[in-house]
Amino acid sequence: MGKTKLLFITHEMSPFLELTNISKITRQLPQAMQDKGFEIRILMPRFGSINERRNRLHEVIRLSGMNIVIGETDNPLIIKVASIPAARMQVYFLDNEDYFHRKYVFNDAKGKFYGDNDERTIFFCKGALETVKKLGWAPDIVHCHGWMSALVPAYLKTNYKDDPTFKDAKIIYSIYSDTYPETLGAEFAKKAVMKGMNASDTADYAEATHAAINKAAIKYSDGVVIGDENIDVELLNFVKKSEKTVLNYDATLDFENYYNFYQEIASDELVSVA
Repeated sequence: MGKTKLLFITHEMSPFLELTNISKITRQLPQAMQDKGFEIRILMPRFGSINERRNRLHEVIRLSGMNIVIGETDNPLIIKVASIPAARMQVYFLDNEDYFHRKYVFNDAKGKFYGDNDERTIFFCKGALETVKKLGWAPDIVHCHGWMSALVPAYLKTNYKDDPTFKDAKIIYSIYSDTYPETLGAEFAKKAVMKGMNASDTADYAEATHAAINKAAIKYSDGVVIGDENIDVELLNFVKKSEKTVLNYDATLDFENYYNFYQEIASDELVSVA
């Protein structure tokens, strides 16, 4: 058998962007799994605060040139890449001038939540999956980290369920305490519908709160990772009731637990991992 192919989708990763504990996990976990023989790909947004020169980002011409449609608007997608030499890993960055060329990440200089964070999220999730398709690389496992990746499980289980690139992929969603007090807006679920989908496919995202989009992502996932110690009790109870395969929080970042979890998810042995 070939190597297990593991795709990471995250909005932050050290050393490029460090907002929460997610950045530490998404830096160390892929390397640990690569060291254990997995084939790894990592995708994240190219936020304006990421210094291209310092991090040596460069455009991947063969992957760029796609347009991501949101509503009636075609939004150009530029793909850039950077390497982490010490880890022998490459990270692909999704870029768009309108959505990501800003000094701040999710809130403006006055701390106000950006009004288009809904579209930025949709663009990132759609763009990530289209980028993987263009890579011609079919993952066995897609592991989503953080709320900005919350639409990916829904897209994979609906619009991409018969796509040759993703039809056999299992989906894991990590929940964290990376919350936001605002909502992603009343139109979020409607805007998120892709061609070939129905409004019912994104209905669970309609409330657009942090709790709501996480619950929706969990619903569409095959497995859930408790990524932080201080997860909202409402979310924890939802995970428990969902009867999904769960990897519980481990303060020691025991990557052997992750390795076993991935293997069980990939082999359909869906049992709870303590």
